[in-house]
Amino acid sequence: MKNDLIRFDWAIKRLLRNKADYVILEGFLSELMQEDLTIDSILESEGNQETASDKFNRVDILVKNQKGEYVIIEVQNQLEYNYFQRMLYGTSKVLTEYISLGESYQHVKKVYSVNIVYFDLGQGADYVYHGKTNFEGIHQNDKLDLSGKQKVFLGEDKTPSDLFPEYYIIKVNQFDDVARNTLDEWIYYFKNNEIKDDFKAKGLEQAKEILKVDKMSKSEQVSYKNHIINLMDEASRERTLEMEAIIKEREIGKKEKAFETAKNFLQMGLSIEQVAKGTGLTLQEIEALAKK
Repeated sequence: MKNDLIRFDWAIKRLLRNKADYVILEGFLSELMQEDLTIDSILESEGNQETASDKFNRVDILVKNQKGEYVIIEVQNQLEYNYFQRMLYGTSKVLTEYISLGESYQHVKKVYSVNIVYFDLGQGADYVYHGKTNFEGIHQNDKLDLSGKQKVFLGEDKTPSDLFPEYYIIKVNQFDDVARNTLDEWIYYFKNNEIKDDFKAKGLEQAKEILKVDKMSKSEQVSYKNHIINLMDEASRERTLEMEAIIKEREIGKKEKAFETAKNFLQMGLSIEQVAKGTGLTLQEIEALAKK
């Protein structure tokens, strides 16, 4: 294998759910959210279960932090056009799963959605995006804030955006391999399965030691190797489908151009045989065009 470190998607699926190893996920989340985050527990939900369709394309983990907030970490390897909707569904599902019927809305907890994607999601030049909810006046252009009484109830430092889900998107393949800050050091690892000796980001020192391929058992190494092969096969399949679509689109374009040329030839008075010879279309196609 090119590098001796385990891919992050495999690590969070198989290795990082032990309390002793929380420090790695805590380090990554702290660098991303720019605050010291401590994991209280890692929760299992329906979304964590492995199925035949997502066994190597995606992996997600649900974390509860020391403040009782929920963090979904999801890694998506292959292109998915409706991924934004899935992000929304994921946060909505956590919100409804972790509040009991009859409980006050006061018990609704903050949810963060952290998405590490290996395809070009959306259209944008950056490789890290952060989205949150703000309310702006359509007439006065002011930001809606909490009232004094709401701040007493919810917290003096709270704003409406603190109550709604927040989303982070890391577009790994768009990263240019230049680590300008500690978050970039994590993204460098996501892209290259490598942690350089001079990297200082929280959690990376532990990751460099814990996530070594040679620390896995022989059977785990075989499973991991199969996982990498599956990813390569799936990437190749996706690329093949893309190329087939491009070729088909070009063929349709050529056909349309040939019909347009044939129409012009017919208007010029050329025979059906001459038009077929000049355009490559069949006699039947030219005859059908002539009737129109």
